[in-house]
Amino acid sequence: MKILIVASDKGNHFVPFIEEQMAALAQEGIEVERFGIKRKGLCGYLREIPRLCRTIREVHPDLLHAHYGLSGLLAGLARLVCLASTSLKRGLGGVPLVTTYHGSDINDPRVLRLSCLAMRLSAWNIFVSKRNVDIAAKACRITNYSLIPCGVDLTDDQLHTREEARRQLSQINLPCIVGNGKERKTCAFHDIQDASIILFAGAFDNAVKDAPLAQQSMDVLNADVPLFEGGRGSLIEMRGYSRSEVNLLMCAADCLLLTSKREGSPQVIKEAMACGCPIVSVDVGDVAERIADLDGCFLAHTRDPQEIANLLAKALAYKGKTQGRHHIKDSGLDNARIARQLISIYRHITRQ
Repeated sequence: MKILIVASDKGNHFVPFIEEQMAALAQEGIEVERFGIKRKGLCGYLREIPRLCRTIREVHPDLLHAHYGLSGLLAGLARLVCLASTSLKRGLGGVPLVTTYHGSDINDPRVLRLSCLAMRLSAWNIFVSKRNVDIAAKACRITNYSLIPCGVDLTDDQLHTREEARRQLSQINLPCIVGNGKERKTCAFHDIQDASIILFAGAFDNAVKDAPLAQQSMDVLNADVPLFEGGRGSLIEMRGYSRSEVNLLMCAADCLLLTSKREGSPQVIKEAMACGCPIVSVDVGDVAERIADLDGCFLAHTRDPQEIANLLAKALAYKGKTQGRHHIKDSGLDNARIARQLISIYRHITRQ
């Protein structure tokens, strides 16, 4: 079976979790091709229709799999254009479409309208969290869908003790952007390795990730000596790192902090779990389901900096690794098992 993946191009590659999913599909014997969307915005995506039609004719896939609603809309419209062409009379335009929605395309009402169009053009729709299913089912009135979160890599060579990970990061002199209050500075990991390291789950300038709330919580944490006796905590921005560097940072960190205003099924939570990193998160997406009853992981039920600071103190006091990796395995969220679920859908849609 040959699958054509349609997603936004990030410099000749897709975002890491899509790349990992493609690799897992290939491991299961699926022939995987890619179509990278190079333009931005709705108009830019629509201008990609002719190029996608040419790619469909050249690759002749059994199925299209688009990631994110706007990519699904592009792929669905390209199919319709193909159906009106001569080549479609030979069956090339009849290739079915599966679209996965990752949260940002569901949680934003403006984008949701476009995603609803993609859902109607797709033979099957995949959502990564129950909350997103509920929103889409109500707004778009669909029944052809499955709930399948993205998986994570559980290869053993990614596991490091906190001490070993910090040693490696110090050796490569990894640059880190540290945010304390409104101040941000770039420093080498070696300069902060003795502090309590808290990873911020995203980029500081991404408004959805709500860095101000994270930094307010850090201010409370660092100011309250009875609450926190491990020295000042350093909040590190998670942006611009390679996959191996992200893995080392998660193994080295004392805690991961997620303060997003909205999410689908945040990949960073599952990646932190796979590394045994303690977690503090607000209640968004499927985070509550992922870290429920997991020692060393804490869910804030409000967006109050004091509550988040209290939970950060508990996470920092935990010291050891969590059992998140076992939880990932028990929940079937490793890449291999997610790939097999997708292949089952592919075969159902294509009758192969």
